[in-house]
Amino acid sequence: MAHQVPDDGTLLPLMEEFYTIQGEGYNTGKAAYFIRLGGCDVGCHWCDVKESWDAELHPLTAADTIVANAKVHPSKAVVVTGGEPLIYNLDYLTGKLHGEGIKTFIETSGAYPLSGDWDWICLSPKKFKAPMQNVADKAHELKVIIFNKSDFEFAEHNAKLVAPDCKLYLQPEWSKNKEMAPLIVEYVMNNPQWEISLQTHKYLNIP
Repeated sequence: MAHQVPDDGTLLPLMEEFYTIQGEGYNTGKAAYFIRLGGCDVGCHWCDVKESWDAELHPLTAADTIVANAKVHPSKAVVVTGGEPLIYNLDYLTGKLHGEGIKTFIETSGAYPLSGDWDWICLSPKKFKAPMQNVADKAHELKVIIFNKSDFEFAEHNAKLVAPDCKLYLQPEWSKNKEMAPLIVEYVMNNPQWEISLQTHKYLNIP
């Protein structure tokens, strides 16, 4: 990446930021400010934000500006996503957010070392680049996207990496929802340690 992102994380390639309702996983239905960072080399073929992959397309933005934009909203919760946000050092960003009384949430593939101070870590691992154990150890939530039948085995493999109290979710990939959702329902009924996550924001037609 030609972007000169400082090692201290004071500037970050910001793709978009918006206030909405969390649509997936444990925190579904809660208002939150989303910060989407550009840059990802995990390369999921079914990714619905492929425009996030090239960090060069997204302007380097001061973390202080991002925090100032976040704090004007009623919900004091920020979700940092991507792309793959852990490509960058997020210590500065989360420190500033916490200084404003804002809770910090991250959605990550876990493919890079953990940085930042997080109130909630959602690990969503991908087959193309395995999660690092230091991320899996601290994950509060494991969310596995089910695109085909082999993903159930992948989900169980990753469930062995996380802590015993980590919440376990299976989520149908949106384009395969009609095909995979019935299989997930059956799987969860037979394996009740898992729960179902749906992309409710797509049903609601919100970001």
